[in-house]
Amino acid sequence: MVMSQAAGGVLAYVASYMIKSYDSFGSFLQDKQTLIPAAIIIGISVVMFIFGLVGCCATLRESTGGLSCFFLIIMLIFAAEVAALVFSFIYQGKISQDLERSMNDTFAKYDGSNPESQAVDLLQNELMCCGVNNYTSWFNTPWFLTNKTIPPSCCKNKTAQCPGIPFQPDLIYTEGCEDKLEKTLHDVLTYGMLVVLGFAIIKFFGMLSVCVITCRNNSRRSGYQALYA
Repeated sequence: MVMSQAAGGVLAYVASYMIKSYDSFGSFLQDKQTLIPAAIIIGISVVMFIFGLVGCCATLRESTGGLSCFFLIIMLIFAAEVAALVFSFIYQGKISQDLERSMNDTFAKYDGSNPESQAVDLLQNELMCCGVNNYTSWFNTPWFLTNKTIPPSCCKNKTAQCPGIPFQPDLIYTEGCEDKLEKTLHDVLTYGMLVVLGFAIIKFFGMLSVCVITCRNNSRRSGYQALYA
């Protein structure tokens, strides 16, 4: 039971990590269905945490009914984990499809104070990048056309004097944010997929173990014979 609840806790942590990572950069993601794998993982963790006691009691008592119920639960969890893997694989390929257009729209709304600006500044600070493709992507934005500078979040040293003038590339991040964000999101999905895959393999062998115990119990019962005086 303890191991099952611990596994449920690990999966809950993985799901929360995925959701937090996507939420941090949610302004640049139009397809919220990429959170489906995380939602499935949360469901799996809840089921594992609650029904771990069922498997423990069934195994200790070697109850055929309890083992059958436990086998069904494991099979459903295994199917859910496979579904999470499939969705993760599908959405990993869809991340880059609309990412550039969504980022261009968000960067174009930058004014230094609105929610889009906060999202852009967070992105550039966290990933140490500047602009969509590179720092020159700012040149065609309303912010640059009005202020003739790029945002301070592009500056490498936030404490030093850095006006964000694009003619000083040694003071700013020159790499674009699109490639870095795409890689970050892919890494998050890959991390989740590897963890779920590991637990799916464990569940597979768990189902085999339940089958072995059930077959052993049936063979014992079939060997019993009535005794007559």
